[in-house]
Amino acid sequence: MILVTGAAGGPQGGTGRQVAEQLLQRDQAVRAFVHSDDERAGELRKLGADVVVGDLREIRDVRPAMRGVRRAYFTYPVTAGLLDATGAFAAAAREEGVERVVEVSQLDAQPEAGTPRMRRHWLSEQVFDWAGVGAVHLRAAVFFENLAVVADAYGELALPLGPPDTLLPLVAAADVARVGAGLLLDPAPADPVCLVTGQMATAAEAADALGVRYADLPPEEWERRAHDVYRDPYAVEHLSHLWAIFRFIGSGDHPLYRVTESIERVGGRRPVTIGEFAAARR
Repeated sequence: MILVTGAAGGPQGGTGRQVAEQLLQRDQAVRAFVHSDDERAGELRKLGADVVVGDLREIRDVRPAMRGVRRAYFTYPVTAGLLDATGAFAAAAREEGVERVVEVSQLDAQPEAGTPRMRRHWLSEQVFDWAGVGAVHLRAAVFFENLAVVADAYGELALPLGPPDTLLPLVAAADVARVGAGLLLDPAPADPVCLVTGQMATAAEAADALGVRYADLPPEEWERRAHDVYRDPYAVEHLSHLWAIFRFIGSGDHPLYRVTESIERVGGRRPVTIGEFAAARR
């Protein structure tokens, strides 16, 4: 039995839903953890998943969901509660003797990272490591889907990134999901950190692929607009800091600015490009 969180999917990439579907297609026993028993949960049941409804931050919900599970996939949306959910999930996994937890982190998760969310992701990684549950941390780049949210909201890629040649490390949520599913099914030992970047693109290249123009916004205007789009101060805080990091690096070099081999090696195919992602959306 493999437990998959975020299995209903969502606007921030929905990797949990994709992982659940990929595992079910391979005839794996999947327990899908969802927050609401809605039509998406019903679709998962039709696909053969054992659906459980609960709050990842609540240990009383997580413990029964973990029973009989050998491997698990953990993802949490860009909102408040990451460390609460991590603690509950790690404690339940340790209690059950789970042998591998594949969890979605962020590319530059470290104690000195430039966004509070990345620093919390590093703390989350430490908790899973201390729990001794065979954690593998997927340190993923910026999802194409995050840029698509902006392009859809404004009709342009309006971000405070500076010049159009500012570089962005990007990845398709589908590629993160493929790597996650591959690690859940692989019986071999795995490195505790797996970097997942599918493409390096400039802001202008990303906008062109999405069929819009790039517009450099002043940070204050971006933040004001973002509250209307995301309606979550936590998400706006994280993204405001994230764009500032990329603006600071600009078109320069960075140790993490490279396409990683994990997508092809573990996920089984070359990375999706942002152009292919945009064409599939159209």
